[in-house]
Amino acid sequence: MKAVAIVLDSVGLGYLPDAPLFGDEGADTLDHTVLKTGIALPHLADLGLGRVPGVHTLPRAERPRGGFGRMREVNPGKDTTTGHWEFVGIHLEKPFRTFPQGFPEDFLREWAEAIGVGGWLLNRPYSGTEAIRDYGEAHLKTGYPIVYTSADSVFQVAAHVDVVPVEELYRFCQVARERLVGELQVARVIARPFAGEPGRFYRLEHLRKDFALEPPRNVLDVLREGGLEVVGVGKIPDIYAGRGFTRKVKTKDNQDGLEKTLALMGEPFSGLVFTNLVDFDSKYGHRRDPEGYGRALVELDAFLPRLLAALGPEDHLFLVSDHGNDPTFFGTDHTREYGMLLWVGPGVEGELGTRETFADLGATWARLFGLAWDGPGTSLV
Repeated sequence: MKAVAIVLDSVGLGYLPDAPLFGDEGADTLDHTVLKTGIALPHLADLGLGRVPGVHTLPRAERPRGGFGRMREVNPGKDTTTGHWEFVGIHLEKPFRTFPQGFPEDFLREWAEAIGVGGWLLNRPYSGTEAIRDYGEAHLKTGYPIVYTSADSVFQVAAHVDVVPVEELYRFCQVARERLVGELQVARVIARPFAGEPGRFYRLEHLRKDFALEPPRNVLDVLREGGLEVVGVGKIPDIYAGRGFTRKVKTKDNQDGLEKTLALMGEPFSGLVFTNLVDFDSKYGHRRDPEGYGRALVELDAFLPRLLAALGPEDHLFLVSDHGNDPTFFGTDHTREYGMLLWVGPGVEGELGTRETFADLGATWARLFGLAWDGPGTSLV
């Protein structure tokens, strides 16, 4: 038996009751994207997405294939790590730290000295593509890494591959990861290599690398210890600092992630295939590009029949989301929204309701494989 879980990164289903605390009242990634673009998502609708509370733009299937619902995020945040950790049964007492004014100068001086550079550029919240556009030429002249953050708990380091080889950039990030703990603890340090010439710089997304905090014990550990394969596809293993995985599969984009997930479904093993489709978030949500977001949704929808046809008689497919990133909303940040929950499997049908935590997902995986999990979350079976 396989459980295949695909995260539609940032495809939120409407703002949560506590969204005003995050400045996100009114956000609704799915509905606003559909309304703005006029796209049709017939296969997602067939799975019952149009019948989920709060979804108003898709047809209501008379007899959906599988179960349908939404999940409320409990963890205090709206970023990738916060949501993904909650999926596997990790509840956080306080949010990961953010740095809206940039990182402390004394920390950056110590870091720069440790990695052997004379300084840094930028150091404030910034769009990644704009960071290399605005500071790339200065980076070429000085050799100083470009440091920036966002509304998320991240320390991002950009460097041109002709100035700082990729492995050296990874070392810069590892040194930062070791120091960004305690009062300075951030969820992820991210290496952002780029190439090109002034006016034509571009990010090398396939060489991006995340250095995440190692999570505490969670459902992934239970699955692995139970003798199952736990395969992370895309950026999934990075989010958990590799913990709990038996195999990691890198991807180039959403389509590549779907193709590699499909290939894994045909392999003879029992366990979890856990995939993240990041393009919704990174390419279109943060850039407030509803047309691009809509195209990505249509591409996923068109691929769904292939995934469904590949399911074995005992296999399960979960389509979920970790937060919102409404491409029609103001700003460039994630939005605090309900997570998607669509589930196709033997005997699964009907309304799954509004789950009280994302952790119900991981608890369900453990139960499906007959393993004990006594942490957060209530199994759906």
